[in-house]
Amino acid sequence: MTGRPAANRWLSRTAVNGVLILSVVYMLFPLVWLVTAATKDTGDLLAGDALSFEGFNLGANLTALASFGDGIYFRWYLNSLLYAGGGALGCSLICIAAGYAFDKYDFRGKEKLFGVVLLGVLVPTTATALPMYLLASKTGLVNTYWAVLIPVLVNPFGVYLARVFSAGYVPGEALEAARIDGAGELRAFWSIGLRMVMPGFVTIFLFQFTAIWNNFFLPLVMLSDRELFPLSLGLYAWNTNTHSEPEFYPLVVTGSLLAAIPLIVAFVSLQRHWKAGLTAGSVK
Repeated sequence: MTGRPAANRWLSRTAVNGVLILSVVYMLFPLVWLVTAATKDTGDLLAGDALSFEGFNLGANLTALASFGDGIYFRWYLNSLLYAGGGALGCSLICIAAGYAFDKYDFRGKEKLFGVVLLGVLVPTTATALPMYLLASKTGLVNTYWAVLIPVLVNPFGVYLARVFSAGYVPGEALEAARIDGAGELRAFWSIGLRMVMPGFVTIFLFQFTAIWNNFFLPLVMLSDRELFPLSLGLYAWNTNTHSEPEFYPLVVTGSLLAAIPLIVAFVSLQRHWKAGLTAGSVK
């Protein structure tokens, strides 16, 4: 009788570990393929031998990537860093401020207004692309950096997350003590509220950074100048040429590999801020 529960526990542990291993392999396989494929020239890629490191050609691919089109790829890279970095930072600040206000202040129609904000979560971004294009066209922002930057400053789900984090991380006693000490509302938010809710800020920043970095449809609608393209749109333009010009295959694959680096760096460098209970015990 005692051996059966132990065997069942062993089988359960084995099954769980097996599922986890399969999940890891499933998630890492595209990245492994991308790393090995980036070392291949056009002939090896088309031959279907992308998973081996034979014929290592990464240096030549990077050189071709840097020189093609007078280095247009790295112009797209900088554009993506501007769109994703600046847009995610601005969006995170706006969301945290809005969520903080919804949580800490009472005003007429607050819950109804918050409900309207949550309705924005249900609207797909593709449905708003055309109205945003018409608005940008009326204001003369089409084919400018602002045509991509301004729309990404709005994130209804980020406002919802910010309100949840504010309720859990920012105690009202700390804000009341700041007001008693003479701090204004903006000073209390900037010096106390924002610092306490920093895990929420980082969470919203990473979500928005990833969304903007991978954003494709909005730049496709708003931009026609190749100098303003982000990586997603630039690599797509190259990929459409691969059918007639196969030499674009190594450029697309190598460019896709480099495009994954900022996302990895962002998550690795900011994950230390994702620690539950950062302010636990700060108010007695």
